[in-house]
Amino acid sequence: MYDRGWWCLVALSGALTVMAGAFAAHGLQGQLPERLVAAFETGVRYQMWHTLAMLGVLAWRASRPRRGQFAVLGLWTAGVLLFSGSLYVMALTGMRGLGMVTPFGGVLMIAGWLTLAFCALRDEAGSQSESGKT
Repeated sequence: MYDRGWWCLVALSGALTVMAGAFAAHGLQGQLPERLVAAFETGVRYQMWHTLAMLGVLAWRASRPRRGQFAVLGLWTAGVLLFSGSLYVMALTGMRGLGMVTPFGGVLMIAGWLTLAFCALRDEAGSQSESGKT
């Protein structure tokens, strides 16, 4: 089953998000300036939302495999790595130069959402033509 790897990746992302959130709440408070803790928590929040969205795409794929679904998953994965990953590293190391990477991750996340919309619209058009509707 080709999707097994995606399911494992999403499960690991979910687990890492919970661990990162707990680390931010219990390990970083008082250890870092509040702005860095907030940046770290932003990374956690975006990672979790995209992890949940990936679960939705995988569930959709299980019942209705469509071209483009893997592109959505790949864009979101790359986006999380760049966006959340850069925020994690910046917060923990203070490397400000990494801040130029963060927007690229955001653009990849947006591209994933737009690809999802395109995939869903194409799926709807295919469903209408299959059922004889115009």
